[in-house]
Amino acid sequence: MNYMAIMETVIEIPVEHERNIFGSFDINIKKIEKSLNVTMVARNGAVKLVGGEAGVKQAESILMQLMELSKRGNVITEQNVNYILSLAVENREGELVEIDSDIVCRTVQGKPVKPKTTGQKEYIDLIRKKMIVFGVGPAGTGKTYLAMAMAIEAFRRDDVGRIILTRPAIEAGEKLGFLPGDLQSKVDPYLRPLYDALYQIMGADSYLRNVEKGLIEVAPLAYMRGRTLDNSFIILDEAQNTTPAQMKMFLTRIGFGSKVIVTGDLTQKDLPSDATSGLEHALAVLGKVEDIGVSRLTNKDVVRHPLVQQIVTAYDDYEKRQQRRKEAKDAREKENRQRKRRNK
Repeated sequence: MNYMAIMETVIEIPVEHERNIFGSFDINIKKIEKSLNVTMVARNGAVKLVGGEAGVKQAESILMQLMELSKRGNVITEQNVNYILSLAVENREGELVEIDSDIVCRTVQGKPVKPKTTGQKEYIDLIRKKMIVFGVGPAGTGKTYLAMAMAIEAFRRDDVGRIILTRPAIEAGEKLGFLPGDLQSKVDPYLRPLYDALYQIMGADSYLRNVEKGLIEVAPLAYMRGRTLDNSFIILDEAQNTTPAQMKMFLTRIGFGSKVIVTGDLTQKDLPSDATSGLEHALAVLGKVEDIGVSRLTNKDVVRHPLVQQIVTAYDDYEKRQQRRKEAKDAREKENRQRKRRNK
């Protein structure tokens, strides 16, 4: 009979980093123990790891990575632990520290904005290399926030003279005409997520100063018609709600010295059910154009509360099941029609 060899090892964790790495009520340690089938015992600034050789080695590597993140001033989150465990399955857990070293910019409070997953890092790198980038993926993957951070950093370095942020003002079940106020107050709720990101990264005072000078513009997509946008960093958010005509109009506004990021989630369209999404259409038409990059983020790149990742996965699984059922039903109906024709 073969018995799994039990291995023990001890690693030192400085007391000042212990609480951050372990998490509230040791939630992070418990998650690692359960995932890797190891036992961890903390005592006097050291952690003893007990379990199978492979599990202990992976747990040791993960703790060392988390300690490095903690030393760099990061608050270790449940998302960090979930992600590093998913990388460990592929023996890639060292990538998280590598990703963490790429600081895009700092918020007005001095907090670094950086990618938190491999997908986000690839997205950032693509924005640096390409003139136009499509960032496609589910809610919570940082598509808009990271694009905004890149825009603000380019603006600070004088790489561009203006930032233009736009969204289609699609009606998600409500009618704009029945909302109170003038046109600006009616479209502001659609643009609120863009304002929020600007305030957080740039600060309200700096944002308002630059808006007054016309150097930052937040406007509905319809306002882009008939303009040529030179020397600008332009972000089109919620692009799944554009029509193909709107998308073509937007992409043909781009002038010299500009960079464009188009973000969207194809699973959250507010268009009529029979309408084609401009984002979907553009990906099909422009997929092979050399200076256009496409970053496809997935539920693995969700960096909001871990429950968001579970919700995204559950919806994906449900939609795949529904699609399989529809395909099976269509196949049965086709077979029945063919049988009826043969029997005539």
